[in-house]
Amino acid sequence: MFYKCLIAFLISMVPLIEIRGGIPVALATGVNPVLAYAICIVGNMIPVPIIFFFARKVLEWGKDKKVIGKFFTFCLEKGHKGGQKLLSGNKGAYIALMLFVGIPLPGTGAWTGTLAASILDLDFKKSTLAVVCGVILAGIIMGVLSMFGINLLKN
Repeated sequence: MFYKCLIAFLISMVPLIEIRGGIPVALATGVNPVLAYAICIVGNMIPVPIIFFFARKVLEWGKDKKVIGKFFTFCLEKGHKGGQKLLSGNKGAYIALMLFVGIPLPGTGAWTGTLAASILDLDFKKSTLAVVCGVILAGIIMGVLSMFGINLLKN
């Protein structure tokens, strides 16, 4: 059981996969749903402070480097585009950030949302709260869809 939980935890930390992959893997391998949910949320949130405080600096440093420049520029542009979408209605930027992170679509999630918040110099505490709420929402959506899919495959 420990290894199943560890795998789900690590999957939840991976960019682009995040909790959207961790919860289905945990549930499919028989991890208790409440435990899977808690493990995957923690795994998805661990990188958030690192991303917020350091990713932007690393990406800006590497954007003009020969080997990594194109990828780093892509990441900065993706974060900037995500941020512009968030700020389109400035009053609800944190609600928009929560929804951006919480709706499990490709290119959304805690990594992209946190990078966008960092690039736009949003408040760390408010951004982190919005990202946590978004991860919880994404976890609920993925948990329900995963349980539905698992039950559908069993029958």
